[in-house]
Amino acid sequence: MGSSTLTKGLERAPHRSLLKALGITDREMDRPFIGIATAQSSVVPGHMHLNLIVDAVKRGISLAGGVPFEFGVIGVCDGLAMGHRGMSYSLPSREIVADSIETMALAHDFDALVLIPNCDKIVPGMLMGLCRADIPGIVVSGGPMLKGTVNYEPVDLNTMFEAVGKVASGAMTEEELYELEESACPTCGSCSGMFTANSMNCITEALGVALPGNGTVPAAFSKRLRLATETGFRAVELAKEGLKPSDILTEKAFMNALALDMALGCSTNTALHLPAIAHEVGVEITFEDVDRMSRRVPQICYLRPAGEYHVEDLDAAGGIPAVMQTLADAGLIDTSCLTVSGKVADRLRKPLSTEVIRPVTNPYKPEGGLAALWGSIAPSGAIVKQGAVAPEMMQHRGPARVFDSEEEAVSAILGGRINPGDVVVIRFEGPKGGPGMREMLSPTSAVVGMGLDKTVALITDGRFSGATRGAAIGHVSPEAAEGGPIAYIKEGDEIIIDIPGRKLDLGISPEELAARMAVPVKKPERNVKGYLKRYAEKVSSADKGAVFES
Repeated sequence: MGSSTLTKGLERAPHRSLLKALGITDREMDRPFIGIATAQSSVVPGHMHLNLIVDAVKRGISLAGGVPFEFGVIGVCDGLAMGHRGMSYSLPSREIVADSIETMALAHDFDALVLIPNCDKIVPGMLMGLCRADIPGIVVSGGPMLKGTVNYEPVDLNTMFEAVGKVASGAMTEEELYELEESACPTCGSCSGMFTANSMNCITEALGVALPGNGTVPAAFSKRLRLATETGFRAVELAKEGLKPSDILTEKAFMNALALDMALGCSTNTALHLPAIAHEVGVEITFEDVDRMSRRVPQICYLRPAGEYHVEDLDAAGGIPAVMQTLADAGLIDTSCLTVSGKVADRLRKPLSTEVIRPVTNPYKPEGGLAALWGSIAPSGAIVKQGAVAPEMMQHRGPARVFDSEEEAVSAILGGRINPGDVVVIRFEGPKGGPGMREMLSPTSAVVGMGLDKTVALITDGRFSGATRGAAIGHVSPEAAEGGPIAYIKEGDEIIIDIPGRKLDLGISPEELAARMAVPVKKPERNVKGYLKRYAEKVSSADKGAVFES
């Protein structure tokens, strides 16, 4: 085992001395050393309770005869970072998390790792680092938040962002807003819908790097602690077996993950994170793969923000094992893929509700939750959560309303300057241009709250929250800062959106577009320094997963 590098031989006496300073006994020197990477903090509601998960994992490791070593990684709360400069750091934080995991795993020669994330970028960041280290590892998250209730109606964080627009339009009072504020986020855990955090945690099950239940068992349930204990136990077994991420994360495993993604109607951010994780194990996932799977796999779950169900409802219906059983019955996943606990076939179960989890013969949508679009605006592609788009907006033509920042767009929307039929264009918000590729939950929620979601579309080279709904098309590539066509859209230009046809076009001639693009792009002045400056210099485009280019 790797830890013998620290514990065996005459020359390792100084190392053993340092270990004994930690309280490690001679008896423990021969046992597997298991690193526990935790994103616990008092900053993020999804992470505030992770100390309890850590304690349960440690118990499992000790019961199995291993030695636990806990260390921390950063975690950005996307909800708290939303709508201001903080969001510029959200996606870039993924690379810091990945670097931290790689560094701690290899610097200390752990025999295995337990990853304890919960929210958004922390899940993929931890998995990217684990893949680089390629030592046995397993994920157990903090679990989803329970939904809130106001007047016997379910509410969540998405409700809050949309309510801001309702107040601005006069459809809601500030007193009603405050009542929502008090109840929308009632417990610890990752926000209660199929937003980015829960999307990624569910996908860990499909990838095979977590035990069944990881994606859906609520944070407030004691079952989550039992799952954490079993995860710790299994980590020691994995260390002894030598089963590595490279053994599990095959191309077929990623196709299973994409199939689950489409069936659940996951966040558009999965189109960034799955390619980034795959990149670390030498597997390529493209927008073409996303769209091909979307054409093949229907959306059989309808969770928030698209529908009214929450992740706790999905858990009660059988969770991810039940969704994957449904897909397996239709021949849409490979059940022979390895996981951290046997094969996919070993962890399937029948759904307990055919409404929360519909059969593929009676889906909510005939295609998957995501779609990729291409055209003169997005030669390298763009992504939309088609499962959350109103039917009347699946095809749309309208005049461009052009903004060079999220703030400008939000001001125009809340100020009543956007009209039915308009297409809001937000550019210079891509990975390089932002920099950081900010989420646009504030403008999309404002559109919904103002009652414009069935008449107004929004396109951007930035990205969207998993809580976004409506005709919101992001990840436009190439981005404006790299001279992509989106940089050359003019106020009033006709934008042509055809989601079923997978098209995103500018209604001008190719000759006119070429003439515009012959002039160097004029970028907005932004005082970027520190990590964001370094990030902008290294990051690839959204269609490549916004990974660091070598």
